[in-house]
Amino acid sequence: MSEEVETAETKTAPDLAVVLPAYNESGNLGTLIAEIDAALAHVPHEIVVTDDGSTDDTQARLLALKADYPQLRVLSHRRNAGQSRALRTAIMAARAPVIATMDSDGQNVPADIPALYAQLSRSDAPDTLAMVGGRRAKRRDTVAKRLGSRVGNGVRKRLLHDEADDTGCGLKVFRRQAFLELPYFDHIHRYLPALMLREGYTCEYRDVDHRPRGEGESKYTNFGRLKVSLADLRGVRWLNSRARQSGGYDEL
Repeated sequence: MSEEVETAETKTAPDLAVVLPAYNESGNLGTLIAEIDAALAHVPHEIVVTDDGSTDDTQARLLALKADYPQLRVLSHRRNAGQSRALRTAIMAARAPVIATMDSDGQNVPADIPALYAQLSRSDAPDTLAMVGGRRAKRRDTVAKRLGSRVGNGVRKRLLHDEADDTGCGLKVFRRQAFLELPYFDHIHRYLPALMLREGYTCEYRDVDHRPRGEGESKYTNFGRLKVSLADLRGVRWLNSRARQSGGYDEL
């Protein structure tokens, strides 16, 4: 009898998938993936990275890393589509039921992932708990960035009532199925708490570490964020106004 070839689809699904969007982050990926692997040494996991049309050697660096990290999976967008689309691509491809998202710039600390994962999966967690979001206790960014985020988080929290102090933190752990139930749009990653609440889920938060960017340059500016945030806030408020909850369902 011929031996069945094991593929990504037939392998036993891991418990956790760490997904990263990467655009021109070649200099940060080696250290970051090594840290993720070390932090999750006792958790069956995969690492799914979407190269979002990088113009540096990000893709070549990722392919080289696969030799040392067999749990690393590399996806490649044919053209740049932005952080939200890169995250969604990786989440759609992930095989694990629980997702951890991180930025690829090295500012999120992989050693924080196990605590967020344990909080989400604890035995006494509410049945509706779908996400545990990181909250940067001590941000290692410029004064301008910290001020811009403080203002943006305050306005968003006031308008959307999502009770999230720091949706800009890239480190989040959530249930994959809950994410797939959300309406997708560009910049969705900044509104996950509000959208989870809209679907009847609950969210919790936990302080995490933050450190200065590794190599490369930030892809965002305060003005750029403000420009898109105004339209996004109007859109999410409209989505929330059109939500109706069923209270669950029973099969008869």
